[in-house]
Amino acid sequence: MIKYQWDNQVIFIREEFPIFFGGDVIRNVQDDYMDQFYKAILSLETLEDCYSFFEDVATVTEIKALAQRFQVAKMLKEGYTYQDIEEKTGASTATISRVKRFLHYGAGGYEVALKKLNQKEQ
Repeated sequence: MIKYQWDNQVIFIREEFPIFFGGDVIRNVQDDYMDQFYKAILSLETLEDCYSFFEDVATVTEIKALAQRFQVAKMLKEGYTYQDIEEKTGASTATISRVKRFLHYGAGGYEVALKKLNQKEQ
């Protein structure tokens, strides 16, 4: 059994039934390299450290795309319309739809990050 947490609920899924997110089976991308990469991100202590790290590992376009998706998720949670989100972020309706799908059926990562960010900002 694999344990997933979603919206304050714990879900157990049999390993024979992999979950598909964005076309990949989530288990197939988790390995030592991915673990090290995420641990490196978690080890960054300042905003400046994050800027430096991501500047070295990704293109400006890739970083902007990730930041845009996060902003779309935040705005969807706040109740903005697709049109408002599109106008404010420049995201396509396809991107907004994709983010919305992950908010509802994804691994819960947006929810966790948004909740923690909101707690820090208060």
